[in-house]
Amino acid sequence: MGYYDESDHYPKRRLTSPIWTALISAIIGGLVVLLLTPFFISRGILSLPPTSYNGAISGPTTTTSVKVNSDITKAVQKVAPAVVSVINYNRSEDFFNPQEVEKDTGSGIIFRKANGKALIVTNYHVIAGGDQFKVVISGSDNKKEVNAKLLGGDQLTDLAVLEIPDTYVTAVAEFGNSDTLKAGEPAIAIGNPLDLGQSVTVGVISSPKRSISVDEVNTTDVIQTDAAINPGNSGGALVNIAGQVIGINRLKIAESGVEGLGFAIPVNEARPIIERLIQYGHISRPWLGVGLVDLSTLPGYTLDQLKLPDSVTEGVAVAKVEPGSPADEAGLQPRDVIVALDGKAVKDSSGLRSYLYQNKNVGDKVTITYYRDGQKQTGTLELGEAPQNISQ
Repeated sequence: MGYYDESDHYPKRRLTSPIWTALISAIIGGLVVLLLTPFFISRGILSLPPTSYNGAISGPTTTTSVKVNSDITKAVQKVAPAVVSVINYNRSEDFFNPQEVEKDTGSGIIFRKANGKALIVTNYHVIAGGDQFKVVISGSDNKKEVNAKLLGGDQLTDLAVLEIPDTYVTAVAEFGNSDTLKAGEPAIAIGNPLDLGQSVTVGVISSPKRSISVDEVNTTDVIQTDAAINPGNSGGALVNIAGQVIGINRLKIAESGVEGLGFAIPVNEARPIIERLIQYGHISRPWLGVGLVDLSTLPGYTLDQLKLPDSVTEGVAVAKVEPGSPADEAGLQPRDVIVALDGKAVKDSSGLRSYLYQNKNVGDKVTITYYRDGQKQTGTLELGEAPQNISQ
């Protein structure tokens, strides 16, 4: 009996492994790509990958030019040419070789140009003790150094005015209105810090009006900003977003752990002082002869001791009376609280000084309304002339 074998009727087929098929195809494909790549590159069909740096592939390199024209850059472009460097020289003490040596540097603002002259406002402490002054104007091509004449200065307000030929002056700063400032609005400080040349710092108005002490009995109003104000910035411009000067940079508090406390003289406070310095060379101030403290700055227990009516919330307290002064002769005493001059309400010491400087002259009479031990009183006195280092 035989057995049925299918192989006896059909020939055997040879089987090919799929692995070998894939391998052979890959080799052939790779050779084709390798051989044809130069052709494809030359025809622009393929492009080379980006160049590598230290093994890392970098993206394509292109050169672009971006034109930035923000409100801040516009403001800086408008004011910066009017901000100058001020150099203070005095004569050396070398008997055999006396010469002018640099004493101090700061900044200044060109605010007027007429009749071949240009006027610059700066800080008094920048020019204090100097015998000779120079101003450096930064032009578009180079810097020009010119001699400057001191027209006048006032230590109490820390302001001074210089005069230079207008030959190289290309811009004059525009004064704004410091009475309309609001906390939080942009502030731009332009000056020449640390002999680095002109520099710009940007911040905000921290407080539109801040009272700081200038001596034991007098205060002054300043603008507080967190825009950096460093040595050399003194006398430079504090500018609003419209490119108007709203303050004259004065100082910063540089204590350990304290940042962002810069101060500037409000331009509205500076204007009448500047005009008087131009006209007279010094400030002839009508003088009461008292040291003043704003009522709003006194602690509650001190206010209680003054025994003021509840309706009295504004005014200035007399901290000191100068012997022989008009106030002394009129009978004013420490702890009196002045609330009005000539019937005009007095809110603070700045308002009192502004009223006297704008409406009164030395020798004029003024009626003072004040409270003493809770009782309202009035008196009249003749204004004297303030010593140069004393305001009221």
